Amino acid sequence: MVSAGQGPGIYTEPQYPQRHAAQPPSASVVPCPLHWPGSSPAGLSTTQPPPQEVFDPPPEKKPLETLGNFSGWQISSEEIPVDRSNIPPGVVVCYLPVYSWCVKEQLLDLCSEGLWPELLDSYQPDIYVLDWYEDSKLHKQVYELHVKLLAEDKKTILAQLDLTPENDMSGEPKGWNAVSHIFKSYGPGLRYVHFLHKSKDLSVLGFHRTRVADSTLFAQLQD
Repeated sequence: MVSAGQGPGIYTEPQYPQRHAAQPPSASVVPCPLHWPGSSPAGLSTTQPPPQEVFDPPPEKKPLETLGNFSGWQISSEEIPVDRSNIPPGVVVCYLPVYSWCVKEQLLDLCSEGLWPELLDSYQPDIYVLDWYEDSKLHKQVYELHVKLLAEDKKTILAQLDLTPENDMSGEPKGWNAVSHIFKSYGPGLRYVHFLHKSKDLSVLGFHRTRVADSTLFAQLQD
């Protein structure tokens, strides 16, 4: 599994996450060794609401790496150009929102995590993806998920998932939103999974993050 704050590790307890949005019937599957419990270095859990921000004083921007152990993750940021098209000429704007993406990605070597080529080629176990992002209300689109199933050359794409959900901006924040997907019948040759998610941050009267927690990826072998 891709952990929101830790690098890969092996977890062999044969149980499914209780809140897995794409959980299969337990009688029809056999757990594979690839399964790492989702966690967050900041102590976040989707069983609890995201912590409320303190606005006095305004929150300061801190590098994500200083907030916990993100070993195994490659972290970058993408600045989003400010839209000034709706500002009439001559109008002075005191505070203009500046958005950016926080990008976190990992490349998982399935064979080094306990699976093997014959299993991946012949049985093609289902690959489950689950992620949770905060209903931050910073923007109607605050999260993206991009997952690629890759061959041995790390370039050939066997299957791909691209999710860019839009959220309801009305009302108060409602905690966490879940996204999930199951890769099936992707063909022989799978060796790597590239996992990338993006969360949108806002700089205006302080710095405000959209949090992500309990990111999960695991394989299940059918009976």
